[in-house]
Amino acid sequence: MDVVTVERLDHLGIIAGVIKDMGLIEMIDARLGLDDQEDITTGEAIAGMILNGLGFSDRPMSLTPQFFANKPVVLLFRAGVSAEHFNRCKLGRSLDKTFSDGCDTLFSEVALAVCQQEGIAQTFTCLDTTRFALTGAYVPETDTQAMAITYGYSKDHRPDLKQAVLELMVAQDGGVPLMSQSWDGNASDTVVFKERCEALLMQFAASETPRYLIADAKLYTEANAPNLARLPFIRRIPETLTVTQQVIEQAWAWGEWQPLKETVKYQRVALCHYGMAQRWLVVSSQDAWQRAAQTLAKARAKESAQVQKQLFHLQAQRFPSETDARAALETIAQRWRYHQIAQVSLTPHRQYARKGRPTKQTLQRALQWQSHASVLPDPAKLTRQQQRKACFVLGTTIPATALTDAEVVAGYKGQSAVERGFRFLKDPGFFVSSLFVKKPSRLQGLLMVMTLALLVYSVAQRRMRHQLARQHDTLPNQIGQPGFRPTLRWVFQLLEGIKRVTLSVPGHVTIVMEGLSALRRKILQLFGQTVCQIYQISPG
Repeated sequence: MDVVTVERLDHLGIIAGVIKDMGLIEMIDARLGLDDQEDITTGEAIAGMILNGLGFSDRPMSLTPQFFANKPVVLLFRAGVSAEHFNRCKLGRSLDKTFSDGCDTLFSEVALAVCQQEGIAQTFTCLDTTRFALTGAYVPETDTQAMAITYGYSKDHRPDLKQAVLELMVAQDGGVPLMSQSWDGNASDTVVFKERCEALLMQFAASETPRYLIADAKLYTEANAPNLARLPFIRRIPETLTVTQQVIEQAWAWGEWQPLKETVKYQRVALCHYGMAQRWLVVSSQDAWQRAAQTLAKARAKESAQVQKQLFHLQAQRFPSETDARAALETIAQRWRYHQIAQVSLTPHRQYARKGRPTKQTLQRALQWQSHASVLPDPAKLTRQQQRKACFVLGTTIPATALTDAEVVAGYKGQSAVERGFRFLKDPGFFVSSLFVKKPSRLQGLLMVMTLALLVYSVAQRRMRHQLARQHDTLPNQIGQPGFRPTLRWVFQLLEGIKRVTLSVPGHVTIVMEGLSALRRKILQLFGQTVCQIYQISPG
C-alpha cells in the first residue's frame, strides 16, 4: 500500500541549522547533564521550545507536540525524536532544571561561546530593562531564589496586572544578546543598573578589546557615580537635572554648532559632574525641531483651555484692593508655561451699608475689585521650550582620543538594538501565550528560553546580512524592490510553503522537497552548509 506523508518545513530548517551550528543543544546538555532514561535531552527540549517560539504559531508551550505534529522532526533534531516527546511534563522539568542550575549563568555561558564562535564584536554593548505584564495568582514558592511576580511600575500602562522585569544587554553588532537576568516585578531600573555596573567592572577591565557601556538616562544617578567613574560609558543625561537644561540653554546662547550630518548638529561641553570629568554633547536636528514644534502646539492648545477656565473663575472673585487683584492674577500667570498676560482691566464694586438702591446720603461700607484679563502666547517661553525639546544631551567619560564626538553619537544611536530585542520578545505571536506557566521559577526559566530564541534569531539574521553584503547581493522586499538589509522575519515569510514529501511503497521510500524555487534556494544558501543539508540542496 502506497503512503504519502507531507510535512511542513517552511523556515524551521534555518532555525534548526543555526542551533546545530552554534552547538546550543550540546552546550546545554554539557552543563545540565544527561539521563539515559530520557527520550530527548534537556537541550533538545529547550531547542524544541525555541523552534515553537520562532515558528510564530501563537501556541502555548503545552501544545508544543501539536506544533511538531506535521513537521519533519527527524530533520530538525535527530533520528528517534518524535513530536510526542515534547510534552508538557518534559518541557516543565527542563525549565525546572535550568532554574536549579541558574538561568542567568547558563545563558551568559552560551552567549559568550556563541559570540566567540561567530566573531561578534562586543565593543558597544547596550543595557536596558523591560516588563512583562502577567495574569494569574503566581503564589510565591518556598525557594527564595525565584523572582517575585508582583505589582510595580508598569511601562505597559497595566497597573492592574502583576509583572516580571527582564534585564537585557546586547551587542550592537547584530543585536545579539550577551546577558539576561530576571528581576522581581517591582524592581527599580535604578537599582538594576547600579548592580549591573558593579558586575561589569571586572568584566570590562579583563577585556582584551575596548568595551563601552551604553544605556538610557536611568543609568546616570549620583548613587551610581562611583561605578560609572570606573566604567567607559555613553548615556543620555536625564532631562530632569537642572544642569541639563542649563547646558542646553548655554548651547543655544553660544550658537557654536558643529555639523554632524546634513540635518544634525551638536556642541561639546567639558564639565565635571557627580565628581567625574566628562564630555557632554548637546545634539539637535531639524527633525527634532519640527517634532518639538508639533508637541508645543498641542501643549499650548491644552494650556490655553486651562487658562481660560482659570480666568473665568478669577473674574468671579472680588478683592479688597487693586494690589490684591493684580497679585492674584500674577500668581496664576506664574504657572503658565506658554502664555503671558496681554491686557488687564480692573472694575470697582462698591458695597453700601444698607440694602436697596443707594442715594447720595447712603454710606459706602467697602470697595472691592474685579479683574478681567486676556492672554497671548509668550514667544520667548515657546522658543525656549522648543529649544529644550529639540535637544538631548549625551555624556561620556571616554576620552576623545579613543572615540570622536561622531562615534559617541553613533554609539548611542545603536541603543535601538536592545529596543528591537524587546519588541521581538514581546511580539504577540512569540511565546506570549506560554507566559501562563504557574510557577515563578518556571517563568524565570521560560524568560531565559525566550532570550535564547532571540540569540538564535539575531545570529541567523546577522549571518544572512553579512553574506549578502559579502556577495554585494540583495533580496526582494515587501514591494518587490531590492533590499540590502532584509529582516529575518520577512525572509521567514518568503519561505512559507516548503514541504517534505515522503512516498512510501513496499520496499522503497522516496523523499522529495517541494516548493524550493530559485529565490528560496538562494536564501537558504546564505545560511551555510548545515541549513542546506536540512533542505537537501547544494551549498552553492
